[in-house]
Amino acid sequence: MALSGSETMNQDEHEESFILRAVRIAVVVALYWFVSITMVFLNNYLLDNRELDAPLFVTFYQCVVTVALCWLMQLFAKLCPGVVDFPSVRFDVKTSREVLPLSIVFIGMITFNNMCLKYVGVAFYTIGRSLSTVFNVLLSFIILKQTTSFQALICCGIILGGFWLGVDQEGLAGSLSWSGVFFGVLASAFVSLNAIYTKKVMPAVDGSIWKLSFYNNINACVLFLPLILVFGEVGKVASFSGLTNLHFWGMMTLGGVFGFAIGYVTGLQIKFTSPLTHNVSGTAKACAQTVIAVVYNSSSKSLLWWTSNMMVLGGSSAYTWVKSREMQKSTQGGLQDSAKEKLLFGEKEDPGV
Repeated sequence: MALSGSETMNQDEHEESFILRAVRIAVVVALYWFVSITMVFLNNYLLDNRELDAPLFVTFYQCVVTVALCWLMQLFAKLCPGVVDFPSVRFDVKTSREVLPLSIVFIGMITFNNMCLKYVGVAFYTIGRSLSTVFNVLLSFIILKQTTSFQALICCGIILGGFWLGVDQEGLAGSLSWSGVFFGVLASAFVSLNAIYTKKVMPAVDGSIWKLSFYNNINACVLFLPLILVFGEVGKVASFSGLTNLHFWGMMTLGGVFGFAIGYVTGLQIKFTSPLTHNVSGTAKACAQTVIAVVYNSSSKSLLWWTSNMMVLGGSSAYTWVKSREMQKSTQGGLQDSAKEKLLFGEKEDPGV
């Protein structure tokens, strides 16, 4: 009887911990979806302002907000060490210089990303920015000399097919912006470059993504100033009628807050799930984002238009799955080789591996 009662308690505790873990994961994923989708719609609202055609200034201000939030988070971490966990960052010129190549790529990524969103809107945004995976494969081969499996290349082919079909259908609907497509392709390329350069400069910031964000955004704030001058946005901002409007600055600041928050919730989702689940969640989020945009704008899309979206999302999900399987095989192969070496040298294999 005692044993039976103990087993029942263990089972109840296991079920309770499973439910608690499932609820926690669901909350984290929902938070990621909310922050990411809201940020896209918010940026689209800010960039679609016909009175203020200054996308560089909007992006620059969001970088300023991110730097300010990094300072605030450091302050809160010192005041409430048990509640807020944020690394202490003191600006160092040498570190800033080491991060500079990434910052240049980062500027290109967020600028072209916002320009794409400005010209194509949220509904076509998934298609316009769909070539990041293809550029990952291409740039990894050119820069890192890494080859890609045939299965992964097939997935890239599906994504490319979905991209071209989407462009074709958008053109037939009469709502295609070639400028938006151009900026979307550039944004995709810079997203891939950003991932490559992030790996290179991570040692300079002790592997801390928050330190990297701090230096990256400080560098970006400085680099954006001459660009804003060159592209004549100073005059546009100065003549903007809503410059003293608190609602405008509130929305601008909110955009910066969500830009900062996306880094946190992305890390949170990866922590509580896995990189593979994060990619699948991101793909599903993009699908939901597209549907919300179409419904919100009361748009009518053809079957082939929706097919192009499914091809892009399906190809991206399949690529993630293929790469995860390849990584698992590579890890297992490495463990087997290590075990063989131990046996050859007369060492006992660790039963915990």
